[in-house]
Amino acid sequence: MAVIKSQPPPKGHDSITVTDNRTGKTITIPITHNSIPATAFKALKSVAPVSEDGIDTDDTANGIRVFDPAYLNTAAISSKITFIDGDKGFLMHRGYPIEQLAEKSDFLETAYLLIYGDLPAKKQYDLWKYEVMHHTILADDLIKLIGSMRYDSHPMSVFISAFAAMGAFAPEANPALQGRNLYINNKEVMNKNIIRIIGKAATVAAASMRVRMNRPFIAPRADLGYAENMLYMMDSMSEGENYKPDARLAKALEILFILHADHEMNCSTSTMTHVGSSLVDPYSAVAAAAAALYGPLHGGANEAVIRMIEKIGTVENVPAFLEAVKEKKELLFGFGHRVYKNTDPRSKIIREVSEMVFEACGREPLIEVATALKDAALADPWFVEKRLYPNVDYWSGLIYKAMGFPLDFYPILFAVPRVAGWLAHWKQALDSSNAKIWRPRQIYIGESIRDYVPIEDRSEKEIKDSKDGVKELPHYQSRRRLQARL
Repeated sequence: MAVIKSQPPPKGHDSITVTDNRTGKTITIPITHNSIPATAFKALKSVAPVSEDGIDTDDTANGIRVFDPAYLNTAAISSKITFIDGDKGFLMHRGYPIEQLAEKSDFLETAYLLIYGDLPAKKQYDLWKYEVMHHTILADDLIKLIGSMRYDSHPMSVFISAFAAMGAFAPEANPALQGRNLYINNKEVMNKNIIRIIGKAATVAAASMRVRMNRPFIAPRADLGYAENMLYMMDSMSEGENYKPDARLAKALEILFILHADHEMNCSTSTMTHVGSSLVDPYSAVAAAAAALYGPLHGGANEAVIRMIEKIGTVENVPAFLEAVKEKKELLFGFGHRVYKNTDPRSKIIREVSEMVFEACGREPLIEVATALKDAALADPWFVEKRLYPNVDYWSGLIYKAMGFPLDFYPILFAVPRVAGWLAHWKQALDSSNAKIWRPRQIYIGESIRDYVPIEDRSEKEIKDSKDGVKELPHYQSRRRLQARL
């Protein structure tokens, strides 16, 4: 087992010294930005174990692998986009604290900042907004595709399907047709499709809502704000262009979009970057990222919060629920974060936004239960010791519920603004001079080499009974047909 020696580094250098106790070899690894290159450990090679088949399943000839399931302490990129200090509960984009952006910016300005590195000047912003809002219309065939979805389709299924299909409507944006380095060599094409994707994301989201409502799609309006236009496309009935969403709700949704626009290398963003490293078109990469966001451990968290609070029901039931959490009989959603070890700074802003929404829509009854649960948890040493503080999902679900969004639409409200963050990281990766396809290594722990046995010579495996007395096989088999055959 390799150990890190506690000895002074070479003069003038930040480094660590590692000794491989199998061979006695020592290497010095430089430290840059409080990180070391994992490839340095490839220098620590040992003799492959002797085996009859001569196969080195531990791959010792290529040095030591750094084993890090779920990327708990692995940095896959260097980035200038988002910084998080989890211990202090601090978040900033391109150097701007999230509190300032939420108070003073709007979503399209924040999206520009994330993607291009600086806040736009007035003329830049006006042109950027004009271009995005004039790329909101969907192709007729794409509208037909979305309209063909079942009324009870999950909105995220519609969103993912629409973006997967969208690339087919832009063959000029497909590296498979136009050349593998299309987005590396042609920044005009890159920027045009960034605008297209951001513009169309809100339209696809609104269309997915109209599908479930069994109502005709509403064309977007370029004269409205980004969130305002999305609300217009979802809510407009027979009023036509005379209808305008409540300004307070549009403002609240803009702030929520800013808060959700990027959050460093989370599951969906790393998916976008990973898939994008193959040089595929950005529509396919966005579809993949949205699929990652779809998972209940990522974009579905605020939906789980609402279901939890509804289950608690009343303020009086809060103490019993928290005791059940301690006894591992209940799950606590909306508290704690993989990165934040203090209060999620976005949760404070959202709590303030909620009052704006309640003023427009009426006070959400569940807010009393949510507040009581938050206060009780923060006053309980058990939760404080485990650093379980409310995160962004805790309050956002209550706001969405007050605004009338169905529970299964919550991940869509996460995906639309996160498209900006996905594109920012995608662009950053392709703009870097050392862009390579992502290809993690593995630790093989399976069978050693063995000979193929013809099927007639293989012994039958025991078919065990399941808990309900039905025969089981490792693979799926219709229980009715299995019982008939056995």
